[in-house]
Amino acid sequence: MDTSTPAITFENIEKNFGSLKVLKGISGEINRGEVVAVIGSSGCGKSTLLRCFNRLEAIDGGRLVVNNINLSKQTLNYKQLRELRTQVGMVFQQFNLFPHLSVLENLTLAQCKVLGKTRKEGALLAGFYLEKVGVFDKASAYPEQLSGGQKQRVAIARSLCMNPQIMLFDEPTSALDPELVGEVLAVMQQLAADDGMTMVVVTHEMQFAREVAHRVMFMDQGQVVEQGSAREVLTHPQSDRLQTFLRRLNARDL
Repeated sequence: MDTSTPAITFENIEKNFGSLKVLKGISGEINRGEVVAVIGSSGCGKSTLLRCFNRLEAIDGGRLVVNNINLSKQTLNYKQLRELRTQVGMVFQQFNLFPHLSVLENLTLAQCKVLGKTRKEGALLAGFYLEKVGVFDKASAYPEQLSGGQKQRVAIARSLCMNPQIMLFDEPTSALDPELVGEVLAVMQQLAADDGMTMVVVTHEMQFAREVAHRVMFMDQGQVVEQGSAREVLTHPQSDRLQTFLRRLNARDL
């Protein structure tokens, strides 16, 4: 792995859905081993930005390089997409587990199909990561038998089984009951602290952003309005828009 270049570089990237401009020429970098929290109101473009990093959405302008793979081109071949998806893991709001497969099968499927591992090899790695996220005892269970927090921890373990160099989290706790949020955030905190994983997290969990993220990016209307160290940005916001956003979050949590 080349540690001399950023994990993600984006320069003046744009993304449109028809006449709607969602990303309006934004630029930045994500360094290797860095945890970056992306915050902002719903509809500001933060989830779209994350999806561009994993080529779930193709950019319409600008330059985007993820783990030395150039995603600026409109089309990528199968080999390039496969390389990207093995290097960049993504955890979604709604878990996206296969309901007809057991937890163990959910974790071994891509290992066998994409990485060419045997079932035994896949099962050994799956067991390791299930234990790491605290749901080893659920290996034979099916998704419908799990709580929301357990499903999300399984989804994290599934991504880790692909040995990614970058992890993307799209509001991973937004679909969880409040009492289950902490267990998922604890796993993410462990990843950041123990494994030094490069992580980009779209989140509304300001305490997590303050304690775990190295840097916070605040987006508004398709642009990065303010960014900097997590504690500085969240404690001493400079822009009026970020100040208003944080006041609304605090009022909601009262």
